[in-house]
Amino acid sequence: MEHVIGVDLGGTAIKLGCFTPTGDCLSSLTVPTPQPQYPEPVLAAVADAIATLDPDHKASTIGIGTPGPADITARIARIAINLPQWLDVPVANILEAKTNRPVVVANDANCAGLGEAWLGAGKHYKNLILLTLGTGAGGCIILNGQLFVGHDGSGGELGLVTLNPNGHECQSGNTGSLEQHISAQAIRREMAMEPGELAALAATGDAKALEFWQHYGQLLGIGLVSSIYVLNPEAVIIGGGISAAAPYFLKSTQAEIEQRIRPRYRRSLQLLTATLGNRAGMVGAAKLALDHIS
Repeated sequence: MEHVIGVDLGGTAIKLGCFTPTGDCLSSLTVPTPQPQYPEPVLAAVADAIATLDPDHKASTIGIGTPGPADITARIARIAINLPQWLDVPVANILEAKTNRPVVVANDANCAGLGEAWLGAGKHYKNLILLTLGTGAGGCIILNGQLFVGHDGSGGELGLVTLNPNGHECQSGNTGSLEQHISAQAIRREMAMEPGELAALAATGDAKALEFWQHYGQLLGIGLVSSIYVLNPEAVIIGGGISAAAPYFLKSTQAEIEQRIRPRYRRSLQLLTATLGNRAGMVGAAKLALDHIS
């Protein structure tokens, strides 16, 4: 039975695990991401972590999620806007030379979506979208059980749709993107607080925090409407660190969707929160590797 390694490359930590084809995690490891996060030391740290996790080369293939789109061949990290000097980095070539194993690369949000579709909240659906709410707002589209990445690998950026054409500039080049209203950086800008602090306040019944999350949920719902109309998914999954506050915003998100989309266009649409937590990217990267084998 072939084992695979899934790697989730983040700005502060690198999470990796060795998995069986049925999704059992045999072992896992988390190491700090070298700072600043230049490609060469980061990929060296990834290779070292793989050697530590699997010194006997029991895993045949490696999947890795990076914070930005990969090319259509799933070998090059095209850009990671929050990491320095990550532009057209040949991740697969570099790691294959260091590990002597095939490597396949994908956007970290796509990996999170693959993970949720495989073992998490989306495992009962063939058509779903995932929005990860964290430092930014990443997206994943799965159609008929297959990851959709567009013609050159850049598709699925659901967080970069326009919400307010006169809003804040986004590093993507857009102005007033959904990300600029629902990400952690947007919350800090508006409330001068961390999402977790606002969730904790809401848990105490704080009126200002509850009002904030209700408005946040409305913006999220509005931002999802276009994707729901275009893609007609069975499920919308909300993940990322901010999803921990879902009890305070998801009802208003649901209400906004119901108000803006007639029943015939949403029928049995399910609005769900992710269940794999911060393991989703690692799990999905392993699924990416398994799909590459087959």
